[in-house]
Amino acid sequence: MKEKGQKPNAAPGQNKEITIYVNGTPEIWKGRTISFDEVVKLAYPTPPYPNTEYQVVYAEAQGNKEGTLAEGQEVKIKEGTQFDVSATDKS
Repeated sequence: MKEKGQKPNAAPGQNKEITIYVNGTPEIWKGRTISFDEVVKLAYPTPPYPNTEYQVVYAEAQGNKEGTLAEGQEVKIKEGTQFDVSATDKS
């Protein structure tokens, strides 16, 4: 049975709001996956300096419970997934 306004092909819970933590700050995310770029934008809406590179480490994720997220990748998340994002200047 579809909920009102739900897309016909949308999986149940696909657009559920989940609380994740980015550098210790709680963030509300809608969906079951998040990409490297999306996590970085939550951590650093404005890059701290030109030529910035980022490292993203996650824990408490769904499936692959912990690891490093590389550019171009995404990870399945669940309530309470934690991300640590660090920025370095690429010289």
